[in-house]
Amino acid sequence: MIEKIRIASRKSPLALWQAEFVKSKLASIFPHTNIEIKGFSTKGDRFLETSLSKIGGKGLFIKELEAALQNDEADIAVHSMKDLPPSLPDEFLLVAVLERHDPSDAFISNNYDALELLQPEAVIGTSSVRRQSQLLSRFPGVKIKVLRGNVNTRLEKLDAGLFDAIILATAGLKRLGFDKRISQRIPHEICLPSAGQGALGIECKKDDINLIKMISKLNHEFSATCVEVEKKFLSFFDGGCSLPIACHAHLFNENKMIKCEGLVASCDGKSILRSEVIASYSDAKGLGQKLSDNLINMGALEILENINGNTRDRE
Repeated sequence: MIEKIRIASRKSPLALWQAEFVKSKLASIFPHTNIEIKGFSTKGDRFLETSLSKIGGKGLFIKELEAALQNDEADIAVHSMKDLPPSLPDEFLLVAVLERHDPSDAFISNNYDALELLQPEAVIGTSSVRRQSQLLSRFPGVKIKVLRGNVNTRLEKLDAGLFDAIILATAGLKRLGFDKRISQRIPHEICLPSAGQGALGIECKKDDINLIKMISKLNHEFSATCVEVEKKFLSFFDGGCSLPIACHAHLFNENKMIKCEGLVASCDGKSILRSEVIASYSDAKGLGQKLSDNLINMGALEILENINGNTRDRE
């Protein structure tokens, strides 16, 4: 039995809540293990005035945490699964995916009860091109403005009148006790979530066998399978938060079947490709590739190449 486990976490209120959540889960199974949370500042937390897609993507939230594992400053790192890339460096392992919480996006406004009620020229705050593309596709008259910072900061900017509405992850709002701020839980038909959204993952060094045995007890098989399908889909497009790509897998029919929906779009929302695939749970392994093949056949690579080409032209 390991006597002490050090958890690496970002310092934002939401990240610390997530680390505390993992700590409580571990403590319930291993009551005699000393569990400590260590906060680290990441590049993604320090550069808050620029869209993540322009400074390196969500990987900026995990590099410092992985460095803490490498330097023996921490034993495990807790991540929002939507921040993790489809594959990790060889020395690391995703040990557990906890049971997923609500994966949807949330519409928050002090003036409007739903997206459908927004007036033309309304200003919506989000830093996600995935959300931007889908919102512009459905509501082409709205204005998208970059919104960065932790959940509390973003809500403060909304309350200060800088935005008519903002879009945040439902799970994060609920975890911090902001349920009542949610005006509308956005249907997937309007805004398909990011791969891994709503799920927490635990990473550690691949050679730490005893630790892996302990942490793996927190793994939720069904959630892990769905997230794995989503991340596999993402891997075929080399996709992260810098591209308008969405994916969500869920179980139905008493967990015997799995359905995965995927989306690739242009940043302006004028081109949107969607597809879905269904298989038995036992055949889930190939769903991510099958879904990506469908979208590639529909022209997804051409859309993404145009985005990458336009990005290079601006540099």
